Amino acid sequence: MTTGRTPADGLLRRVAARDVGAFRGLYERTGHLVFGTAVRVVGDRGYAEEITQEVYLEVWGKAGDFDAERGSAEAWLVTIAHRRSVDRVRSERARGERENAFAHESFQRPHDVVAEAAERNEDAGAVTDCLDTLSTAQRDAVTLAYYGGHTYREVAERLNAPLPTIKTRIRDGIARLRRCLGPLGATS
Repeated sequence: MTTGRTPADGLLRRVAARDVGAFRGLYERTGHLVFGTAVRVVGDRGYAEEITQEVYLEVWGKAGDFDAERGSAEAWLVTIAHRRSVDRVRSERARGERENAFAHESFQRPHDVVAEAAERNEDAGAVTDCLDTLSTAQRDAVTLAYYGGHTYREVAERLNAPLPTIKTRIRDGIARLRRCLGPLGATS
């Protein structure tokens, strides 16, 4: 192919020499082609306008890279527009995937505060009922250890009982509570 076969080829050579008038002429002659390519690929006129602007900025900077022996100026421009449009589609798709992943990771299931409070009260009521089935010695030891937050040694001192006895009372009391609570006690 000979150099300057199409009017756009000649304009592009002049753009490489920083001829602003040639740049304007190139845009007027080929802008619809670049814009149309971008619209077909990205499907959005706003993005296509941005891509068209990016293409012509690239052309201004790289017009000297154009080789008329390899194809027409129009083909070169369409190639640049297509490449930039595909990059934009991929970028937007990746952004959407990142946003979806973030939304999925940060999603908190709504909860019913009233239902949760009722369930806690029901559980607490079941535990209280089961505590009433323990002997007084077991109930005192379990209550001091689990509700009072005391160590076995502290419970033994408070109840004035030997440490091994307190450990046995707590162990037997907990076993009885588990049986009494059934499935509720199996999870704790």
